[in-house]
Amino acid sequence: MHGSRRDFLKLTGIALIGAAVPDALLPAALAPAWAGAPGYRADARALKAARWGMAVDLAKCRPDCTDCIAACHAAHNVPAFGHPKDEIAWIRRETFGRIFPAQVHAHLEPRRQAGPVIALCNHCANPPCVRVCPTGATFRRPDGIVMMDYHRCIGCRFCIAACPYGARSMNYRDPRPFIRRIDPGFPTRTKGVVEKCNFCVERLAVGKPPACVAACPEKALAFGDLEAPDSAVRRAIAGRTVLRRKPELGTEPQVYYTL
Repeated sequence: MHGSRRDFLKLTGIALIGAAVPDALLPAALAPAWAGAPGYRADARALKAARWGMAVDLAKCRPDCTDCIAACHAAHNVPAFGHPKDEIAWIRRETFGRIFPAQVHAHLEPRRQAGPVIALCNHCANPPCVRVCPTGATFRRPDGIVMMDYHRCIGCRFCIAACPYGARSMNYRDPRPFIRRIDPGFPTRTKGVVEKCNFCVERLAVGKPPACVAACPEKALAFGDLEAPDSAVRRAIAGRTVLRRKPELGTEPQVYYTL
């Protein structure tokens, strides 16, 4: 009992310290959320949008390809625990029926139902994870990207319970020994911290597209400003049959899937 109480107080203290850190000292990957803070200077190459979004072309996405997952996980120091119970996944492959349970029916092309579908954080316009986070560790940027501040996360897992898409992972073990090759360009996490896809804000900040988009050999992923009619993402969904995950929940997912 005393040990649990001690751990709770320790985590609470860390969260309070994190809340007091000046914005200028935050990691570069988080700094764009507080543009204008003392000491913050935006990179002239930074990509900007009113509302970022992604489109996944299921007709182009090869069922045997995992290049997008490998690129994302390498860029963000995602650990490979080697056990499903401890799995950390920013992008993962799921069956069509699991991703779109309401869309599986007799008149849907069999090949669509047979192939795997990549799943990631939907960066919802109305994100339930943000509403339930008690420390502000989960927040939505003005450009629509739903972020995680690892320093403020106390591991309460309310966000995991609130997310209807299973897009978040909890580090129940220290992830650092299980990272195959650490990329110094992105912070590693610790035990007791939740993590997820961040639409590669650290790459957007220096003028690069998300790692998954850049790595896709079939160009099945399109990324851009959903408010700009001529953007790559708007061109990808124009005139197509478009699906979103569980739209009936009112979360307004910003990841679109085209058939």
